[in-house]
Amino acid sequence: MPANAQPKSYGEGWECDRGYRRDGDACLAIIVPENAYSTNRTYGKGWECLHGFQEVDGPACLEVVVPEGGYLDPSGQRWRCLRGYIKVDGICLEVVAPDNAYLSADSYGAAWLCNRGYQVEGETCAAIAVPDNAFLNASSYGQPWTCERGYFERDDICEVVVVPENAYFDDASYGPGWKCNRGFAESDVGCTEIDLPDNAHLDRSGNRWACHRNFQRSQGRCVLND
Repeated sequence: MPANAQPKSYGEGWECDRGYRRDGDACLAIIVPENAYSTNRTYGKGWECLHGFQEVDGPACLEVVVPEGGYLDPSGQRWRCLRGYIKVDGICLEVVAPDNAYLSADSYGAAWLCNRGYQVEGETCAAIAVPDNAFLNASSYGQPWTCERGYFERDDICEVVVVPENAYFDDASYGPGWKCNRGFAESDVGCTEIDLPDNAHLDRSGNRWACHRNFQRSQGRCVLND
């Protein structure tokens, strides 16, 4: 057993004392560089850099230089930019938000966002043109405005919903904006009364018909199953 070694606490053989590392049949002292501390472990390199220093080739520990507008992160190994600054080529540049914009709290992505009622156009925030009978919505994609109840979108304007006879207003986000009353079906002229054939009934929607049990549909009629 070489100098600076001791028998293993389990099994056969020997292991180096703390502060030493095995090199063949010898135990060599671990040299802790400046601005580092010993880990007192027999594995690994045996040392780590102090907080605020970073390991580089050598081995050596160099101080982490934090640029203006930045701060040392909790790891002590690197830096980040403060809010209102963005990292560019190893420095922190101040974010200059255009008129009608505010700084983003997102660490990734856009450094600034437009105020409500404005949208990004290049490096500026332009006012959103909201048509008559519409209001701004909170959607982050698609159309930034929504037609008021009783109107529907067509060609970037809001047209009034004209409800035909025997129908009622429907504010679904799709369709013509109205639905036929029960017993009526949508047609080119509006809502046409459903003419029920014998042995038929209105289905759950109330706008179509189906044959009674033991009958099947054939050429617009309900015929008895064979």
